[in-house]
Amino acid sequence: MTPNQLSGNKSTTVALILNDVVGKNMAGTGIRYWEFARVLGNYVTVKLIVPPFVPMEDSVPDLGDLPASLCVCAHIDDFRRAVADCDVIVTSGLVLFYHPFVATLAKPLVLDLYAPFLLESLQRQSENDWLQQITAYDNTLSALRLQLRAGDFFICAGEKQRDYWLGMLSAMGRTNPYTYQQDASLRRLIDVAPYGLPDEPPRHTKAVLKGVYKTIAADDPVIIWTGGIWNWFDAQTLVKAMPLIQAQHPRAKLFFMGINRPNKNVSRMEAVDETIALSQALGLYDQSVFFNDWVPYEERQNYLLEADVGVSLHLDHIETRFSFRTRLLDHLWAGLPTVSTKGDVMGEALAAQNLSILVDPADVNGVAAAVNRWLNHPTRRAEQSAQFQRVAAQYHWPSVTQPLVNFCTNPHFAPDKAHLGSQSEFSQSPNEGVRLLGKGWRALRLGGISGLIDQGTEYIRWKVDKYQKL
Repeated sequence: MTPNQLSGNKSTTVALILNDVVGKNMAGTGIRYWEFARVLGNYVTVKLIVPPFVPMEDSVPDLGDLPASLCVCAHIDDFRRAVADCDVIVTSGLVLFYHPFVATLAKPLVLDLYAPFLLESLQRQSENDWLQQITAYDNTLSALRLQLRAGDFFICAGEKQRDYWLGMLSAMGRTNPYTYQQDASLRRLIDVAPYGLPDEPPRHTKAVLKGVYKTIAADDPVIIWTGGIWNWFDAQTLVKAMPLIQAQHPRAKLFFMGINRPNKNVSRMEAVDETIALSQALGLYDQSVFFNDWVPYEERQNYLLEADVGVSLHLDHIETRFSFRTRLLDHLWAGLPTVSTKGDVMGEALAAQNLSILVDPADVNGVAAAVNRWLNHPTRRAEQSAQFQRVAAQYHWPSVTQPLVNFCTNPHFAPDKAHLGSQSEFSQSPNEGVRLLGKGWRALRLGGISGLIDQGTEYIRWKVDKYQKL
């Protein structure tokens, strides 16, 4: 198949292959690909494909007016058939790690790099023993290298992040005379397609917090933590700040929107239980600090519109520098005054428009002062409404997905792929046995006999999951 055979219209079928669940309850990638489908469906035929390793609920979600079909694959054969009649594939490195055959198909392949998952993994694994950390890093790096070799086009969340990925692509030999001659800016190799926002402003449809949720009264100030509590975030500093906030605003309440991800394969992070335990130790749990299971995607606007201040805090580490805090976009969409830690791109962008107050990492007093500053001026939200809407317009889904739309309506193979021996690189490595021996020796050296047994068991389990799913 050549690029000229792909018409860039409804006769072109684009596969959006997920690594997360879609439906009523969705998190990061699920939301992202749901909205990708909404935009791309105006130009091409879209197929949302859920591979076998994603634990979808028994019931197939209602797509509503989403211009796409949905394939939930229970077996690897189902997955292969679902992808076979597609012309373009859009997916992430985790999918290639579990199902490397996707990288060998003669179809233009878009790899989504919106999350710096290697940096996230370093933080997430940092409390585990050394063997677990090294093994997780090795697996993550393998997945990362695979996708950097495989892609014909890459998308990421922002310009700073694009610099990070360009460095990696250069190290993998992908910034070369072939890709440079195609486009000296390398935008045809990797471009920016961040998270986005709906075109329509949020509309309150029912009461969910004030006057209806536990001890939250109708006129209580509500501070909201949008999204989950991950190990690279700093929810505990916000909980510690609550007594200081309540010294000025005794009826202030703090609501965490979600602690249990819809994807059951993603275990609850340690930060969740640590934050809950801290709220209990301070006597705040279920009195003025509340932890919700998860908010359905189509209902999130009610929580955002009833809140008075949104807070997003993170720890001081390298993940922050290249992150794109998507939860802050919801703050922007709802016109929600924000407090966020210094360092991430989205927080800095909101602060530049006076829509967010930035604080230092782990600064309890600073967080309390910033929250109180917003609460002391309750009319500020209404006064800045037009500014919130103006900035939000820059992030509407049809705008931010334009590089992806351009590729999918005029797909092509990367000009260097034929010269890199790509097909053989994505098949089983002839040195797989040598790699396994090296991993076995490392497990024995770092973890002893028990470490070797544990690693062997994990390897077998991974093989079973990969090739004999369900």
